[in-house]
Amino acid sequence: MAARWSSENVVVEFRDSQATAMSVDCLGQHAVLSGRRFLYIVSLDAPFEGHRKISRQSKWDIGAVQWNPHDSFAHYFAASSNQRVDLYKWKDGSGEVSTTLQGHTRVISDLDWAVFEPDLLVTSSVDTYIYIWDIKDTRKPTVALSAVAGASQVKWNKKNANCLATSHDGDVRIWDKRKPSTAVEYLAAHLSKIHGLDWHPDSEHILATSSQDNSVKFWDYRQPRKYLNILPCQVPVWKARYTPFSNGLVTVMVPQLRRENSLLLWNVFDLNTPVHTFVGHDDVVLEFQWRKQKEGSKDYQLVTWSRDQTLRMWRVDSQMQRLCANDILDGVDEFIESIALLPEPEKTLHTQDTDHQHNSSHGEEEVLKEDPPSSLLEEKKSEQLGLPQTLQQEFSLINVQIRNVNVEMDAADRSCTVSVHCSNHRVKMLVKFPAQYPNHAAPSFQFINPTTITSTMKAKLLKILKDTSLQKVKRNQSCLEPCLRQLVSCLESFVNQEDSASSNPFALPNSVTPPLPTFARVTTAYGSYQDANIPFPRTSGARFCGAGYLVYFTRPMTMHRAVSPTEPTPRSLSALSAYHTGLIAPMKIRTEAPGNLRLYSGSPTRSEKEQVSISSFYYKERVILFYHPEVLQMEFQCLLLKFF
Repeated sequence: MAARWSSENVVVEFRDSQATAMSVDCLGQHAVLSGRRFLYIVSLDAPFEGHRKISRQSKWDIGAVQWNPHDSFAHYFAASSNQRVDLYKWKDGSGEVSTTLQGHTRVISDLDWAVFEPDLLVTSSVDTYIYIWDIKDTRKPTVALSAVAGASQVKWNKKNANCLATSHDGDVRIWDKRKPSTAVEYLAAHLSKIHGLDWHPDSEHILATSSQDNSVKFWDYRQPRKYLNILPCQVPVWKARYTPFSNGLVTVMVPQLRRENSLLLWNVFDLNTPVHTFVGHDDVVLEFQWRKQKEGSKDYQLVTWSRDQTLRMWRVDSQMQRLCANDILDGVDEFIESIALLPEPEKTLHTQDTDHQHNSSHGEEEVLKEDPPSSLLEEKKSEQLGLPQTLQQEFSLINVQIRNVNVEMDAADRSCTVSVHCSNHRVKMLVKFPAQYPNHAAPSFQFINPTTITSTMKAKLLKILKDTSLQKVKRNQSCLEPCLRQLVSCLESFVNQEDSASSNPFALPNSVTPPLPTFARVTTAYGSYQDANIPFPRTSGARFCGAGYLVYFTRPMTMHRAVSPTEPTPRSLSALSAYHTGLIAPMKIRTEAPGNLRLYSGSPTRSEKEQVSISSFYYKERVILFYHPEVLQMEFQCLLLKFF
C-alpha cells in the first residue's frame, strides 16, 4: 500500500548497537539505547545528526533502563545489569555513572522511578525481594518488600504515591510502602507468566496485565476475583500500556513469524479490532514509550525500538487520537441522558474519579464492560468524528502499509483498484462500493487483467472477501482494510501450498501424495512422523524445590525403548501411548525377564487405540511400581514431587 504515514515517521538504524532496552526522557529530548559495550544517547530532535556514547565495562546485558520522570531530575537515568543498578548522569553532552545500587542477590528483573517522589526508585528481582531506594542514601534500600516468590515486573501507581504493583509468574500483588510486611491485595490474574503491567493514568485502582496466555486483562484490585474486561489475542502479549491521551492502549504481540505486525493501538471501549497497526519494523518490538508533546502541538509521538536495530518515531495526530477518545461514549451518554434512557451516567467507562458511586460490588466489576442497552447507541456512535462517515474518510483513514500491495482510490467514483504481488503471481482487483455502504451493503469484488492466479483460487478468494465484508457491514463497519489483509494472507497461503506441492517429488497430477511405505504402521491419529532421528521425549529430570530438596523423576530401568528402524521416535511424552501394544501386568505375575520387556514396540490395534491415553499409560506404570520392590523408591520420589 502507498506509504501514507511513512513520510511523517522517522526511522534511524543502529546496526552495531545490539541494544536490548530503550527509554525516552521526560523532556522528550533524548532516548537511551542500552547495549553491552555502550549506552547510546540519541537526540530525538535531530536523530540523524549522530549520537553520543557512554562506555560500560560489563559482561552482562542491561535488563531495564529508565529516565527519571521529573523535570528537575531529567538528566538522571537508571540501568540494571545482573544484580546491580547503575545511576547515570547525563549533562552537557557527556555522561557518567554517579552511583551504584547493590543489594539484590539474584538478577534484577525490572525497575521503576516513583511518579511523585523524584528520589525514589523501586527494583524487583528473582531473589523474591522488592527494594525501594532513596538515591540520596544508596548504602541500603529504605524499604524491603518480601514476596516469597520472584517478581518479574514492578510499577508505581500513577495516582497514589504509596501504592505499587508487582507480578509473580501469573499473579499480581498490590503493595503499600507504608506496610511492607505483607501485600495489600492478591490477584490471580493469569494462568501463565505476566510479561507486562501498567496502571491506568486516571484511576488508582485500575491496571492492565498482559501475559503469555494470549490475553490482556483489566482489573480493579478492589474486586480481585473478577477482571473488568479482557482482550483475547492469538499470540502471547509482550507489553500492554495505556496511552497518554484518551482511553487508548498500545500492545506488543509476540508473532509466530517475524514479518507479522505486532504493534497495535486499541480503544479500550471497543476491543474487537485495533484502531491502528504500526507497520514498519521487521522484527519484534522490544520497547516503546511516548515522547512529550511540543508546546502548541496536538500530535503525540510514539518512539519504538525493535530487534531489527531500528529506532522509529511514529506521529499520532489528533484524528487517530480521536479514535481512542472517550468522547465517543461521553457523547452517547449525554444523548441517552437527554432522552431519559439512562438515568445513571456514572455507568460509563469513567474510571478516573476515585469516588465511585456504585452501590454494589457487581457494578464495580462491570465498570469496563457496561454497554448501554439501546439501539440508538450505534446510531450515535456512527455520528462521532472518530469513525469514518463517508467513503472518502475511510480512504483517508487507511493507515496500514501492507507489503507488496498498492491501492488506487477514487472516492468520487466510489471504487478502488487493488494490486497484489506474491511470488510469481499477480492479482488485480476492482472494488466498488454501493451508495448505502457500509450500512448493510457490502462492496463488490471483481478480478481484472492482469491477474495470473487460477480460476479455483479466484473463487476461494472471492468467497473469503465476501464473507469478511459481510461480517463488517452487518455491524455498519468499514471493511476495506480487513479485506485487504485477508486478500494478502490467503493469497500467500495458496501460493505457498502451490509451491510446496510443485516441489514435492512424489506429487501426482491430481495432487494426491502416496503414503510413504516406511511409516505405514504409524496411524494418522498420531501424525505422520517422517523424521525418525529426533530426540526421544524426556523421561527423567531433576529440580531443586523451595524446601531445599532435590526431587527427580525417572522411568524404571527394566523398561527400555524398542530399537526398530520402522518405529519413528514420538515427538512428546504423551505420544508414547501410541506405541503401547498391550496391557502391562504387575511384575509379580509376569514371566518375562526384565531385559525382554519391550514397552514401546509395535503400534496400537484398533481396539487399543480407542482406549489408550497417556493417563492410562501412567496408571499401568504405577501398577508396576506398586508390585515391584526395585522401583518402590521411585514411587516415594513421585509422592515427594507432588507434595512439594
